[in-house]
Formats: sequence, structure tokens, C-alpha cells
Amino acid sequence: MAQPRACQEPEDRLHEVNLSTQRLRVLPPSVLSNSTLESLDLDRNKLRSITGISKLCNLKKLILSKNEFVDFPNEIQSLVCLERLELNQNQIRIIPEGVFSHLPRLKHLRLNNNRLCALPRDLAACGGSLQYLNISNNLFRTFPQPVLQLARLQELHVQNNALRRLPRELFQGQSLKMFKASGNPLREPPSEVCAGGIRQIHNYFNQLQHGSGQEDKRVKTMFLGASLAGKSTICRSLKQGRSKLVPKEERTVGIEISEFQIEDFTFLFWDFAGQLEYYMTHHVFITPQALVILVINLHMYQTNDKTFKELVGFWINNLSMRVPNSVVLPVGTHVDCCQEQEVAQKTRDIMARITAMLAERKSNLAHFIDNLEGSEEPKFYVDQWERLKEMESCTLTILNLVAVNCTDQHAIRKLEATILKHVRNEELFPEVVRVLPPVYRQVEAAIADIAESEEVAAHGMMDLQYLLSKLSQHKNLASLSRELLQDILRYLHRIGLVVWYEEIKHLESTVFLQPTFLITMFKLLVRHQLVQQLESISVETLIGEHATIRDRANWVWTFKSKAMLCHQAVRALVKHQLCSEGMWDVFEEIMGHRPHRGRGKLFSLLEHFELCLEVKHTGALNPQAREFVPGKPWETTQSQGKSWYLFPTYLNQTEEVSEVWGGDHPEDLHIRAYFSPEIPEGFFQRFLVKVCSFYSTHWVAKVTCLLVCNGKPLLVKENNQRAYSYLELRSRKPSERTGFQFAWDFLVAVVLITQKLAEEWPGLHVCVKSPCRTSGCPAEFLWPDMDGTGATTKEDVKTCGTCGHRFGAELLLPKVPRALEEPPAQPSAHYYVTSYGTTTFGPSSIQVTRQNISSE
Repeated sequence: MAQPRACQEPEDRLHEVNLSTQRLRVLPPSVLSNSTLESLDLDRNKLRSITGISKLCNLKKLILSKNEFVDFPNEIQSLVCLERLELNQNQIRIIPEGVFSHLPRLKHLRLNNNRLCALPRDLAACGGSLQYLNISNNLFRTFPQPVLQLARLQELHVQNNALRRLPRELFQGQSLKMFKASGNPLREPPSEVCAGGIRQIHNYFNQLQHGSGQEDKRVKTMFLGASLAGKSTICRSLKQGRSKLVPKEERTVGIEISEFQIEDFTFLFWDFAGQLEYYMTHHVFITPQALVILVINLHMYQTNDKTFKELVGFWINNLSMRVPNSVVLPVGTHVDCCQEQEVAQKTRDIMARITAMLAERKSNLAHFIDNLEGSEEPKFYVDQWERLKEMESCTLTILNLVAVNCTDQHAIRKLEATILKHVRNEELFPEVVRVLPPVYRQVEAAIADIAESEEVAAHGMMDLQYLLSKLSQHKNLASLSRELLQDILRYLHRIGLVVWYEEIKHLESTVFLQPTFLITMFKLLVRHQLVQQLESISVETLIGEHATIRDRANWVWTFKSKAMLCHQAVRALVKHQLCSEGMWDVFEEIMGHRPHRGRGKLFSLLEHFELCLEVKHTGALNPQAREFVPGKPWETTQSQGKSWYLFPTYLNQTEEVSEVWGGDHPEDLHIRAYFSPEIPEGFFQRFLVKVCSFYSTHWVAKVTCLLVCNGKPLLVKENNQRAYSYLELRSRKPSERTGFQFAWDFLVAVVLITQKLAEEWPGLHVCVKSPCRTSGCPAEFLWPDMDGTGATTKEDVKTCGTCGHRFGAELLLPKVPRALEEPPAQPSAHYYVTSYGTTTFGPSSIQVTRQNISSE
């Protein structure tokens, strides 16, 4: 047995013992005989009982998480000094009465990830001490009443249970500072209210006191599918209750939104365009807890891998990565163009392939989990294991395919009945009913009236304070406060009725009463056939922007070759498109006024959602500047050149990056971040925007980029093949021992940026590996969890299990080679990445507010 990792004291005087990840099945007698022990960590073992632990009467901290407990260990009641108890991630179903009444000092209790559906009444005995309680990921259907008697509770986690209602009393005291309840089928208050935090929940219950709650039955319904599948036809036919064919020339550009009633349910239909150019913006609007109608053109569908992937597999894959708990209803269209037997055959083929696809995904996850559990040292992969187990518990619900003849009114009625039957199924849609205070509905109705009034422009953009003043003129809303309005706007934003990005500085005071206009803004620059739009900019528009036909030709050439547009080109393009849609009046607000007072709303949105990156020519040094002071910015001339904007989704693949890189060398530090099931559509383009916010780069292409930090280059390359999807990262092997720290810091920081972005796809698995350095050997070394301490391995030499060659660990994993004589202790490298602007590694940090990149 491995020796306890503990304080360096004689055994009989140990106060802390750490025996985590030792595969223990019984407690060591040496531990049980230590009566002075105050902290015992038994995390990640094989324990099912802890017989004899009652002897440790001075124990203050006991960690028993990630073991194999089925029965709650009764002996814990003897640990009267206990302040912290962690029993999370076991299989405990029942906690007996009479344990917590003996633990008067307990402050911190973790019971998450068990099988609990109730808590013992005597938990209330800890009311004077307990400050933290985590009961998330259990089986609670009703809120446990003993929790309401915990007067000093500051932090409560109840995520991922089966709670329908939260008690008002929980939020009436002053002690609770943090509350998390996502993943519950909540009706009162709705999840969208809970997402606003304790203050919004408190305000919600205050409003309920002024009148009984009203039930709101609303379903967001997303129509997805390839171009010309018939999404708009299905959508409009359902809305009008009869067959409504949509001509090809009226197909959806971007996303269209409509709302209507079927019996007692309100449906919010989101019709997504099928072209891949628009998919970059879809991720903003594809949300969980919605019905997904996947529309498939059965006439175009063929029973082979190619058409299945294009018409069905692509969408199923992306849904399983983006919203892995979705409910999907496949709808087959163009039935009138097919034989009856053909429809039946294609329906069977589609459903069988979807089933096989999901089974393969489940099998792959099980394989990854088994590999980690079967590794020599599974303790190094615990974080990755937990992430995979979470993903394993999520799966798409695929309903039976409905074949529809869109020219037949009876078929449309039948589809409507099918949809109603599914949304009434509480097992499928537990959150479809929400209880709202009357004021929520009153504000929503008043906003709808304002949006439709003649004095409000078609774009529906409105200043927050002005909206409040307009609402205050409505009956029953004269006393509406700004704080309550903000609460209601957050709710309406989350269900998709309005858009309010309070987290974007330049948009925090703007409310979009018409979400469709937000989509109009996106498709001004992220759209199908943008080159043709550029080429068709009128001479009048060019003159208005002080540009010439020659300038327009230059814009087209630069965009085609480098996916970049200068600010002048963007202004002309946006003005041209808005004029064609009759929205000239909103141009200056979208683009920013001249001279530039602010940046305009368009680029705030595009950059927030990582769709474009501002690129600036560096200005020349100012010869009239005062003396240069180290640590302060250099003064440059007033004219800093034009602003350009890079749109990675339009990049072409060129050889320039490879030429500048100079080819791969066998000695390169070389790692791969593998994606399963695949790299999501648009991921690499968004990665480019995010990573170029941190590091200067002059060279980018469709699937490659070359980053530079302190003059050191790092190559990133995308490979996206079935069962072989990865980002490859390469940097040159340092010529001296001291260079390894920087090289690995740079690589790890980019890996962490990748992982942070991947968090937006809950069903996406990413793992990092280093290929064996022996030529021709297929083996790879899996990276352990990165715990922020810099070196991910304590070994100096790694041996390949396939070819048997031995390598210095610094060539494979973040590891600085040990000198012949130990150098003075260096501070550990800590890796931390925020959304934008700061990356920290080693003992230094870099702040980048705007990235410098040349278009030349």
C-alpha cells in the first residue's frame, strides 16, 4: 500500500492524512489508531463501509467522495467535531434519522451524485452551523423540507433533480447567497427565472403575492434541415392550419421566427436556413428544452451513407453535441413525389441509421471510459472520466418519423395532432408549463403592442429607459420599476421573445423587441453569396461612402483572397443591403455614427459571438512624442490606418501558412486535441477569432493558422475526418533547456482556449494526446488532467508501450527537463484563460485588449 501523503510528523501526531486514489477497500488500522487525526481524505477509493471510524473523535474533515457506498455510514454520528463531510458520487439511497442531530458543528455537506429522494428530518439540527449544501444530481421530486430550517445556509445546489416547484420560504431569509437549480423541470419559478439568480427569484415570489400565478404553456419549436427540405412550407402550413407551399425564391435567409396558437399551447416557431453559411449563427439560437423538427426531403434522400450524412446525420450529430438532451421529431417531406413503398423504405432506413449512429456514440463513450478506468494510473484522469460519465447520461430522444404530403391539408392536420400529442407528454417536455405572476404577462402583452405600433420602426430596437417610460403608460404598469422590468426582460430573452444582451457593454441599454431583426443584422455579413452582394453595391452608395468603383473591385478581391473587409467596405455593404430592405433609418445606429462615436451595434454582436475579428494596421511612431517611458504605451501618429475585419468562415485554404512555417520537423513539440464525435461545424473559425484575440498572427487560412508569441511560432491545423478529428499543435523544439518552459506554456494556453470553447458543446468530448516520436509508430500518450500546476507528469522518461522506445518527458508532455544540478525553485506555472483578453502562464501574464494583425 502506498504511504499516506501527509504532514511530516511522527505517526502518532499526524493531523492530516490523504489516502485518495489508493483503491482501498478497508480502512488501514494505522489510521484508525490515530486519535489526533483532524482531516482524512479517502476520495476515489473502493470503500463500501468505514467500520471503526467512530474512534476518530477529533475528526473535523472527512472526504468519502467517489467510493462505492450504498448505505450511509452510521458511524459518522460519533464524529461530533465534524465540520466538513463529503459523500458525493456514491450510490446512497437513504440517510437514516439520528445522524445529523449528533453533528452540531457541521458547516459543509456534499451529497450530490447519489440516489437520494429525501433528506432526514434531523438535518434541521445543523441549522445553526450548516453553510454549504450540495444535493444536485439526485432523485428529488419535491423540495426537502429540512433544508428550510437551515438558518445559516449560504450556498445551496439542487441541480439536475426532478423538482417542479421551489418553496417561497427558501428565499425570504437573508443568509442564502448562492443558489443553483438548473436541470430541474421547474414550473414555479420557471428555470428562466432561476437563471437570473436569487434576487430575481425573490422578486418573482414577491410579484406572486399580488395575485395568483397564471399558467403559461409555451413551446419553442426549431425547424432544422438541409436547404430546400421544406422547412418553411411545414412551418407556414402549421401556422395557417392548411397547406401553404413556399416558392423556392422565398426560401429562408438566416432564421425566421413566428408565434401562433394550437389549442391551449403557444408555439414559437424558429425556421433555420439550411445552407452551411448560416450555420455559424445558428449556435446562438439553438437552445435546450425545445422541440426540434428535423425536416428531410424524402424525394432527394437515397439509402446510402452520403445522402444520409448530408440530409440527416449532420443535423443529428450537431444536436447531440450542442443540445444532447433534445427531443427530435423527424418529418419527411415531398411524399407526393415518391411511391408509397419508397416512402416506407426510406423511413425505415433513416430511423435505422439514426439508431445506429446514437448506438455508436454510446459505444464510443463507453470505450473512452473503459480506457481511462483500465489505465495504469486512473487517478490522473478523474476529471476526464467525470466529464465522460456526464456525457454518457445525455442522449437525444428521437421520435418516430412522420411522412407528410405538404400539398394535403389532412396530412398537415395529422402532423399538428402528432406534435400536440408529444408536447403534452410530461416525460418528454416536463417544463412546457410555467407559472408566471400576472405582471409578466402584462409586460409581455404591452411590449407586443409597442412593437406593433406605428411609431416603432420595423427593426424594433429601443432604449431600455425609453421602453420603461412607454410601458409605464399602460394600464396596470404605472408603478413598473426598472429592476422588475429587467427581470422580465431576462425571462423573455431566455424564452426567445425579445433579445437583450445585458452582458455586452455596447448593447446593455438596447432591447430588441423583434428578435428577427437581430438575425437580419447577422445576415448582413454572415450569409450565402456575400461576394455577389459586394459586387452589386450601387454607384450612389459608393459615392455616399466616398468610394469608387475601383475601391469596390479592391474590396471584392481582398474578400475573396483574404476573407477581410475594410470598415468603408462594410459601411457600403450594410447600407446597400439595408436600403434594399427599406431600413435606411437604422444604418447609423448599426454601424456607428461619423465621426466614430462608439463602434456601432453590428460589430459588438459579431465579435461577441466570435464571427469576426477586428484587424488593424499598426500606426507609425509619432516623431513629436515625448520621451518613451518603459511600461507605458508608445505614442503613435493620429492616423493609424484603416480598420479591417476578418471573417474566418469565408477563408480559403492557401499554402502561405505552410510556407511561412517551413514544414514539419521530426523534432517539433507535437500534440493533438482529439474531438469526438467530430469537430463541430464552425468550431475552428470561432477558435481563430478567440485565439487571435490573445496572440499576434499574420498567417491564417481555412483550416490552419500560425500564432506568434514573443517571436516563437506555433502552428495549429484542423483535421476533420470521420473517427479522426483533431486539432494539431506544433512548436519548434527549444534549442536550450530553458526554452521548454515557454514552449509548453504557449502550447497549454492554446489547449485551454480550445477546451474553454468546447464547453459550449455539452455533448463534445475533447482529449489531448502526444504522438510517439518514433517514425511510423502509431502510439500516442494521453495527457493527464491539467490541474494548473504546470507539469502534468513527474516522470523524466516515458516509454512507448508499442515500440518500446524511451523519450524525455519534456518532448511529450508539459515538463521542464531537470538540470544536472537542481536550479533554484521556480514558481509553478498556472494556466488561466478568460473569454477574451487575458492569458496567464508561468510567472508572467499577458494582457491583450486588441490584437495586432497585418493584412499584407
